[in-house]
Amino acid sequence: MKALRYLKQDTPAVDEIPIPGIAEDEVLVAARAVGVCHSDIDLLAGRYIIPFRYPIIPGHEWSGEVVRIGSRVTDFVVGDRVVGECVIGDDHFGFSISGAAAEFFVAKPEWLHKLPASISYTNGALVEPFSVAFYALMRVGNVNASDILVVLGAGPIGLAVTAAAAALGAVTIVVEPSEERRDAAMSLGAAHAVHPDGIVALLEERTGGRGADVVVEASGRPEVMAQALELAAFRGRVAYIGIDVGREAPAKLGLIQSKELKITGSIGSPGAWPETLRFLANTGIDLSPLVTQRFTIDQALEALDAAHHPATTIKAHIELDAVLPG
Repeated sequence: MKALRYLKQDTPAVDEIPIPGIAEDEVLVAARAVGVCHSDIDLLAGRYIIPFRYPIIPGHEWSGEVVRIGSRVTDFVVGDRVVGECVIGDDHFGFSISGAAAEFFVAKPEWLHKLPASISYTNGALVEPFSVAFYALMRVGNVNASDILVVLGAGPIGLAVTAAAAALGAVTIVVEPSEERRDAAMSLGAAHAVHPDGIVALLEERTGGRGADVVVEASGRPEVMAQALELAAFRGRVAYIGIDVGREAPAKLGLIQSKELKITGSIGSPGAWPETLRFLANTGIDLSPLVTQRFTIDQALEALDAAHHPATTIKAHIELDAVLPG
């Protein structure tokens, strides 16, 4: 089979390797769509939050089809369409253990969730980033049509927040310097998408100076993280979902107290996958506008290159259609 492998730091390759065998408590999955995440780029550069070793197959945003099951597997059958979680105890699928950027890969049933029939393989491979956004909104609590909600940053996670918040009924305003990403935000349900220079005036117009009921910081830029406190209304809720490690920016921390702000931080989507899948199936959200480039497994190195250029790429997908020989 063909697989994208990181042989060593900054050395990716598309290799022919044997189709893996499975144990009696495992399943073999044929990948159908695999997203390239910025953390995949970090992994290639030798950076990740837990230890790992090369060579490694990346790929933690994926959808696929079960093509072989172990003798002790009872919850899945051949032909099931599935997605899977990436944090598995102490291991991270696609990071510390090999992931889905291959024609076939091994998974444990306890990692997997059946993909509802109404959700395409493309949307299935976006469940992982969407679950991160959905989990952040659940931690904020009670997002609804009474809220003016501001999303700071329209990367894949910020755009997923946009789709989820709009589906929950919030009047959603996206703040993003890229015109292309602002357009994507509008296609996913944003009421407004503005350049950062215009957010203060727009909030003044929409709220009479009250500010945003909810601010979701999805850029991971320290200066924007500080601005989130200023944009929030009295007793507003501020959710930090963008990741930054170690950088600093001045912030008016007194606003936390003077505005009686509720602040939450979140990472990942622990325990949120079943609810996320039901939400996507019941709302009919189409996340496919996030996918701006599509590649075959033979073009996986081009997909990595595309993901290095966020100005032109929101999300690159590797699409596969392999069948088991024989």
